[in-house]
Amino acid sequence: MKEVSIVGLDLAKRVFQVHAAGSDGSVVLRRKLSRSHVLAFFTELPKCIVAMEACATAHYWAREIGKLGHDVRLIPPAYVKPFVKRQKNDAADAEAIVEAATRPSMRFVASKTESQQACSMIFRTRDLFFRQRTQLINALRAHLAEHGVIAPQGTANLPLLTQIIEEDRSGLELIVVETARLYLEQIEALSSRIIGLEKALKSEAKRSENTARLMSMPGMGPITAMAIEAFAPTMTTFRKSRDFAAWLGLVPRQHSSGGKQVLGRTSKMGQRDIRRLLIIGAMTVIRWACRKAPPENSWLARMLARKPRMLVAIALANKMARTIWAMMTKNEIYRNSSPAAA
Repeated sequence: MKEVSIVGLDLAKRVFQVHAAGSDGSVVLRRKLSRSHVLAFFTELPKCIVAMEACATAHYWAREIGKLGHDVRLIPPAYVKPFVKRQKNDAADAEAIVEAATRPSMRFVASKTESQQACSMIFRTRDLFFRQRTQLINALRAHLAEHGVIAPQGTANLPLLTQIIEEDRSGLELIVVETARLYLEQIEALSSRIIGLEKALKSEAKRSENTARLMSMPGMGPITAMAIEAFAPTMTTFRKSRDFAAWLGLVPRQHSSGGKQVLGRTSKMGQRDIRRLLIIGAMTVIRWACRKAPPENSWLARMLARKPRMLVAIALANKMARTIWAMMTKNEIYRNSSPAAA
């Protein structure tokens, strides 16, 4: 049998597909593996490149297979799809992974550590609880609207909603009041869990030198700093600051041809958690600057004078992303004391 140069592993819950190829690209081995036999197979295999799609369980397998001495490479699924030949099945997917991994211009995903995945789990859980709380509040408002009780939107107006339900003069049926109380209890439980998760994130942020450096920049709080720690790879992965901004999806979408540059809306093709938090932080900086009046002829003042606030927030988030890259690669804190004077 020829020496294996690269292996494409199509991940699954129970049955995994292996496609091994030689240095000339010829097929050496095709095999199905059960979950319990995956590590045993790679233990016996000579050291080679192992390519996988960057899916939910890919980072776990990347760590375990990497411990065996193999060179593990994770590929975004969107970059593998063009290499699938005709019908889609596990064998075709594994072969496509090998084809994609051998391309010299292919971009790979950095594997996450266990601590990064632990922090990302906290973020995902917090976002889930936020969405569930919003669903409960909206459902409660909709039910009460059917009984003629109109309440304003937003979590901040929840005390007013509680007051309306508990008032004897609201004219609501007893069963409606009792059911509404169940909603309020569930909303309160979710709010307490969200507060607990935020405390855990803030305590983790205090322990890291990198997060302390990031929080020196205006608009960057402990939640956003921990999101960068959890979801972003090492900044040295990116050749320049624009590459990091593009990885977040904070650059314009291009539709250029014939030497004519046509730039459209923000691409949004990147890490959505960090992008969303940076935009929220940028809006905070803009609101602060509008209250204090930004310095005349500053970048922020010129932008606010001729552009909508949301557009300025996205542009500022792009600047923040580039600044983060510079701070992390040079191990320096934020220098500019005035966010509006940039």
